[in-house]
Amino acid sequence: MRAILFGGGLALLFSLLGTRVAITLFTRWGYGQEIRDDGPTSHHTKRGTPTMGGVVIILATVVGYFGALLITGTPPSASALLLLFLFVGMGLVGFLDDYIKISKQRSLGLRSKAKMIGQTVIAVIFGVLALSPWLEDDTGVTPASQHISFLRDISWLALPMVLAVLLIWFIIVATSNGVNLTDGLDGLATGACTMVFGAYMIVNIWQNNQMCTPDFQERLCYEVRDPLDLAVVAAALTGACFGFLWWNASPAAIFMGDTGSLSLGGAVAGFAIMTRTELLLIVLGGLFVLETVSVMLQVTTFKVTKRMTGTGRRVFRIAPIHHHFEMLGWEQVTVVIRFWIITGLCVAAGLGIFYAEWVARL
Repeated sequence: MRAILFGGGLALLFSLLGTRVAITLFTRWGYGQEIRDDGPTSHHTKRGTPTMGGVVIILATVVGYFGALLITGTPPSASALLLLFLFVGMGLVGFLDDYIKISKQRSLGLRSKAKMIGQTVIAVIFGVLALSPWLEDDTGVTPASQHISFLRDISWLALPMVLAVLLIWFIIVATSNGVNLTDGLDGLATGACTMVFGAYMIVNIWQNNQMCTPDFQERLCYEVRDPLDLAVVAAALTGACFGFLWWNASPAAIFMGDTGSLSLGGAVAGFAIMTRTELLLIVLGGLFVLETVSVMLQVTTFKVTKRMTGTGRRVFRIAPIHHHFEMLGWEQVTVVIRFWIITGLCVAAGLGIFYAEWVARL
């Protein structure tokens, strides 16, 4: 448990101080944000704000995790290393996207196909390794499972290996893109991710205390691998996001960029997969689902109505949905705080469902 405190504390300190250094360096190097032309006009004043702050979040998380293990003398687990691979790998895809935007001075970076290929490669490697018998622990539990899960594996929903990897790929790509879509207002995605990672830290601690072992025969024990070490990673991510939020809150002095949003989204998906709470992610990450659905609904409605009537109609003034409320006249800070409240309610509901199952002995 000491490692959890050290991991969160070190990541928070590194992120808080490191982001200040990054702002100075990125400004000097000209790593400024490009703004989409069709977005709210109020965002044009943000042009040139340092971006790629996700690099600091990634470094802070890695330093926090390994620093905590070094202090406590604990070896890293296969699950934690695999999750960090997913986290850093998705961050690398985002970094390439951000770098192209900066170098070519445009709001679009990697082509959508190139970005999808990068996400797919990382997700598939993660999925294959997470399901591999090479990474079984002493009780035969792998980091991920071939079962579809809600609060734990659903015994009658086992998938063949290929379909299980495909499901893992879908969860990772969908979640990373969902966080990417949410990252459109100062502090919105950072604050939301802080709460979600805090929730997964609690889930992992609880699973560690109720983990299935030869000495623990409780019917509702959890068949998971390395939950306590995953809690250290979750604490480090929470601390890293919290420290970054100090500088990312409105008015933002730095943006996380795709480097941050894709990496954080990948980490959220990784926790859902490794804690066997894949379907619960829909509740815990409710804001990311809302943002994604708003874009899908906007695009689908426009294409269908244009095909039928010749004139495309839109559900929202602009998507993702947080920009819609801006166009309605809401202040940016108001939108962010209210969306944080939505995230808090989703996290509270998700944790409530998770704990209620244990209490009710369902």
